[in-house]
Amino acid sequence: MEVAAQDERLAADLGRWLAEVTFVDLDTDEVTARVIDSVVRWAEAQGWRVYRRAPSVLPLPPPLEQRHSVLDVACARPDGPPVVVEVDHTDRARTVQKLRAEADAGRIPIWVRWGVGRFTAPPPPVRMVTVEVTRRAGPAGRGRLHSRGGDRPAPAHSTGGGTVTPQALPIPLTDPAQGPTDDAGKSIESES
Repeated sequence: MEVAAQDERLAADLGRWLAEVTFVDLDTDEVTARVIDSVVRWAEAQGWRVYRRAPSVLPLPPPLEQRHSVLDVACARPDGPPVVVEVDHTDRARTVQKLRAEADAGRIPIWVRWGVGRFTAPPPPVRMVTVEVTRRAGPAGRGRLHSRGGDRPAPAHSTGGGTVTPQALPIPLTDPAQGPTDDAGKSIESES
């Protein structure tokens, strides 16, 4: 498979996975953590080895140039080059620089941007997946709060996402194979 097509397919797949992410009234750090957790679950579902805060090939700027930046998520794949993912809510030039360095090292770079919109697509070969949210002022001392329902279409520049249609599923009251249970979930044996 051509590298660019594979990169696009992976970004689109991650976008579809992240389209399922919903939350209400989370602060910035909580949203970032929720999105990173979802990226990790996506990668694990592929059967890949997943590393959080993995070392990047890009060194930190002076005076810390002896150390390296870290990646939010790095994935080792048995059947292809590693995939690296950065998650941000702001447009950071340093993130693009880091992901381009990762691409130069043979990795597939994906930038997950979340926010209220106005996302600027990064230069190739970095792929962008967007997670659009709403925000409102939170209570004093809490800052802005972000929410995401499952009915938002993905922006046109995103390689993934889409409208999620919620489904109402019946909730079984008992497992027919198990028989009736009490409030604690323990089986109730019928008296003869």
